[in-house]
Amino acid sequence: MKILYYTIFGIMYVLSLLPLCILYLISDFFFVVVYYIIHYRRTVVRTNLAASFPEKSKEELRSIEWRFYRCLCDYFVETVKMMTMSEKQMRRRMVFKEIEVIDKCIGDGQSVAVSLGHIFNWEWVTSLPFWTPSDAKCGQIYHALENQMFDHLFLRIRQRWGSECIEMREILRKTIDYKRKGQLTIIGYIGDQVPHWNNIHHWCQFLNHDTPVMTGMERIAIKNHQALVYLNVCRVKRGYYEAEFQLITQQPEELKEFETTDIYYRKLEENIRMQPELWLWSHNRWKRTREEFDSRFKVVNGKVVPK
Repeated sequence: MKILYYTIFGIMYVLSLLPLCILYLISDFFFVVVYYIIHYRRTVVRTNLAASFPEKSKEELRSIEWRFYRCLCDYFVETVKMMTMSEKQMRRRMVFKEIEVIDKCIGDGQSVAVSLGHIFNWEWVTSLPFWTPSDAKCGQIYHALENQMFDHLFLRIRQRWGSECIEMREILRKTIDYKRKGQLTIIGYIGDQVPHWNNIHHWCQFLNHDTPVMTGMERIAIKNHQALVYLNVCRVKRGYYEAEFQLITQQPEELKEFETTDIYYRKLEENIRMQPELWLWSHNRWKRTREEFDSRFKVVNGKVVPK
């Protein structure tokens, strides 16, 4: 296993030394393979797009689909490039705007929960420590990969610039521990994932779907009195991104239950509609329905239990 790990690491490292213009040629080649030959998850992508944008024509949906696969292939080579990309190059290619929103929260002695979606290229958001106050610790929630070799490899890439990866099941304990120690934090949450049945506590309208959503970020922010901020990401051109911080609230405990979660999903939908090809359409995000939930589960004292 170690030999395989170091072999794959070595190949990726050598590839990362290539300039991005060459890596994008590799991306173009893989796009032809993935889109035209393999048809990677094309049924899922087409189903998601058609249901999310019923107002769009077939030609418009195919255009979004085609551009999505181009961005998906770019995502992989851009992530490989992270292994050796310099701070100067990253700061030029991944620009954070309205950083004053973060500065104010940290200046007020308040930690920040940053919500974002799987919008390309979310991996480059781990360069945030280049832009934030030095006394604040940056981190992001992640799901451990089943393959330990690739999990270790991605952890190494994502933590290269000092942003800590925190496994989802550890996030509450870690944030409470940081608060107890007086350590200010800026933690990124990607909430556009499919919750397990026993974690479904709220549904919202999102991209023309009745969608079960994760509410952990809201609960953690309230418990630790953290400011809630949305990170709106756009692609300026190939290899260049801008991410704008948008304050949701510095007083999450004063809003109604699930209100901040609803705000997050409204902002995420606005972000997606601006450049729909940037969102990760290849995941089956609407495989859990309210009808199935109601037939199989019930809520007792705030907990989801089988009927």
